[in-house]
Amino acid sequence: MATTVNPDPEAAVTGKEPRGPRSLLARARDNLAFRSVWPELNGAMGDLGTYIPIVLSLALARHLDLGTTLIFTGAYNAVTGLIYGVPMPVQPMKAIAATALSDPSFGIPEVMAAGILTAAFVLFLGVTRLMQLVYWFVPLPVVRGIQLAQGLNFAMAAVKYIRYEQDLGKGKSTGRRPWTGLDGLILAIAAICFILLVNGAGSERSRSSNRTEQDQGHGQGGDRDTQDEGRQEETEGRWRSMIRRAAPAIPSAVIVFVVGVAFAVARHPAAVRELRAGPSRMRVVRISREAWKQGFLKGAVPQIPLSVLNSVVAVCKLTRDLFPEKEASATSVSVTMGAMNLVGCWFGAMPCCHGAGGLAGQYKFGGRSGGCVAALGALKLALGLALGGSMLRVLVEFPVGLLGVLLLFAGVELAVAARDMSSKAEAFVMLLCAAVSLVGSSAALGFLCGMVAHGLLMLRAWAMGVSRSG
Repeated sequence: MATTVNPDPEAAVTGKEPRGPRSLLARARDNLAFRSVWPELNGAMGDLGTYIPIVLSLALARHLDLGTTLIFTGAYNAVTGLIYGVPMPVQPMKAIAATALSDPSFGIPEVMAAGILTAAFVLFLGVTRLMQLVYWFVPLPVVRGIQLAQGLNFAMAAVKYIRYEQDLGKGKSTGRRPWTGLDGLILAIAAICFILLVNGAGSERSRSSNRTEQDQGHGQGGDRDTQDEGRQEETEGRWRSMIRRAAPAIPSAVIVFVVGVAFAVARHPAAVRELRAGPSRMRVVRISREAWKQGFLKGAVPQIPLSVLNSVVAVCKLTRDLFPEKEASATSVSVTMGAMNLVGCWFGAMPCCHGAGGLAGQYKFGGRSGGCVAALGALKLALGLALGGSMLRVLVEFPVGLLGVLLLFAGVELAVAARDMSSKAEAFVMLLCAAVSLVGSSAALGFLCGMVAHGLLMLRAWAMGVSRSG
């Protein structure tokens, strides 16, 4: 039960090159360089299952400026890819979005006020390095519980998108989805099967290494049966290696997204004629005193715990799990998340954060570098500058079932990260934290229960150790 998050990720990185213009330029090139073209572009699509439904819902229900949001979130993507060198996601702040969709009085001024206040708080924790203390203080089982709850929450929302037709403007299901049609169940099921065949369940390096060790241990007998088995395994190995080389070259998420765009145009061909060239006209959002008050009480208060726990602590831990050679300290993540919203929210861009689910989704589909999210940012910027808010006319026809498929794999990938608990006590804390977070719809409540349970179990273990030694 003593397992905790590394208190200082920055100290774990040694052998840094001296800072200077040349070294910074080399680092920027390395952070944005594609490890492999198609997998990186494929990974860029892994975050859209979360991004598109929330942004579309707010654009339809609260008249969020889609063009402005695309421009600013595209810039956020490019900057985070440049800084971190990993597929660090940029996602809408979900608690604020949920409040806006459920409360008709919570309009754009209140949304932006909530985003600015949340960003200011997170930025304060980052600049003062208090966020690093929070990162050190939260035990690993509690972090895993938050990740498990968020992953299952994504997966359940994805199943709802797939099974039922959605009124994104009202944020609710309208009826069972038909089997056939351009947004039918057959289309969604076919997309799931296609992604499973191409991507499988993901890489499992530990299993392959264990299998190699077993092969080496049993290879000392050297009889004919062993040689025959070796030849058979060698033949099978060639086929497996061919499949492994071919699978990453198939951009499954890109194909699903392109099919979705094609079907959106087919469902409403007139939407193409309604597109207008040029970006949206940006205006500074006027926020009244009452909007600041409501934004704080209804938006920032529920969003701050989620931002601290899932958008900073869980993201940093997941980044170190997936990319141990890269830096993503709690301090830097807090600063980038706070800074980007303190700029964009004043112009009406959707408040955004770094979500662990987005990182898991992009990693699942092949994202391995900052170039992955930079490419996504370039696409958003191009669309925002070229078409502005008129893109809404096409995206509103995008098959929601296909968005559910992308969201499903992102959620499962995030939940799978919770499989590394080494004891029953750690698993108990993780599951308790996840269950309370899901049922109570509150990451803060789940976090509190997980911390209390973790502390009591540690106290019990210490008391039993004292009694045995006595």
